[in-house]
Amino acid sequence: MKYSDKILNTPSSFIRNILKVTDVPDVISFAGGLPNPISFPIEELQSSINHAVEENGAKLFQYSTTEGYLPLRQYIADKYKKDYGLHFEPDDILITTGSQQALQLISQVLLNKGEGIVMEEPGYLGAIQAFSLAEPQFYSVTLEEDGLDAQQLDRTLAANNNIKFIYTVPNFQNPTGISYSKEKREAVYEVVNKYDVVLIEDDPYGELRWNGEKLPYIGAGKLENSVLLGSFSKIVTPGMRLGYVVTKNKELMHHINTVKQATDLHTNIFSQMILHEYLVNNDLGSHVKKIINLYETQANAMLNAMAKYFPSSVKYTKPDGGMFIWVTLEEGTSALEFFEKAMEVKVAFVPGDPFYTDKTNVNTLRLNYTNSSPEIIEEGIKRLGKILYSLSAEKQIV
Repeated sequence: MKYSDKILNTPSSFIRNILKVTDVPDVISFAGGLPNPISFPIEELQSSINHAVEENGAKLFQYSTTEGYLPLRQYIADKYKKDYGLHFEPDDILITTGSQQALQLISQVLLNKGEGIVMEEPGYLGAIQAFSLAEPQFYSVTLEEDGLDAQQLDRTLAANNNIKFIYTVPNFQNPTGISYSKEKREAVYEVVNKYDVVLIEDDPYGELRWNGEKLPYIGAGKLENSVLLGSFSKIVTPGMRLGYVVTKNKELMHHINTVKQATDLHTNIFSQMILHEYLVNNDLGSHVKKIINLYETQANAMLNAMAKYFPSSVKYTKPDGGMFIWVTLEEGTSALEFFEKAMEVKVAFVPGDPFYTDKTNVNTLRLNYTNSSPEIIEEGIKRLGKILYSLSAEKQIV
């Protein structure tokens, strides 16, 4: 059997494969990017299901429009106006099967084989996987502690006229947990504004902020070729697979709509109607606040344990929200080797390799804190700390 180049060149999800190994009761897993099940509003969603069936009847079980459920799109538009002062209409919004599908739709619309994408380094591996199906050329730009290196971005765009779009996660980035500063957002905007490229701002974590102020997007409301991606996975439920694309570029949206039609006709209308029912009849802000309080407690537990048990030579980010901490080990230490030793003591994380498009055997890794209690977090970090001290001692002997 012969397979297509695009599938043979698309990496299998490193995290999905790790989760198969770590999904046993006695493994402490910091590997997944899963919301805490405690945060799912199960009773309210049950009520929303019943009410949606009573209100909509057969419509809930019928084919629907490709763009998505109009009241849900109106809700999203109203929320952007309330939260950011951005003026979107329902026609500027398309509901997708999670924001992961949005990545693939956009790459199908914009990319021919060999054309370029600017990725943050390190970057979201789900995006790397989705984009790889289009067989692009990846251009990595360094992610500094306050956002993309704007000067490097400018040089990269100037030197490569095959670049079609830039992919960013400006708030509590996956995998690093960092957020772009206001100054860096403005600097990136000034660079992007000079070139005929699309700027994608993927924002699944933006509402999970416990420290600092909510910042404006880089390009939304200012750039003609601005695309926002959003999701309800981290603030309501991931299982419904509901995300969305937002752009005021009518031509781009038309083409995304066409690809969506060809892909799956439309996103699950049952889920869309239930979610809308939930959103209009419950206090989302109060619900999200509970999630934020939970994740802040868990993040602080992990950061405090790392300060206590990790060697001082190990560096790590200190996020103001989101779900991840990015760890940089001593130079020359392999995160893959560390992972193998960690699994021997039944602790899992994600080595940094899959977050890069052109680097292997790196000394970085991602930790997730949202799915463990503070006590389990401390125990897991304590086990990792012992390994790190032994690895450091081995290097000094050599």
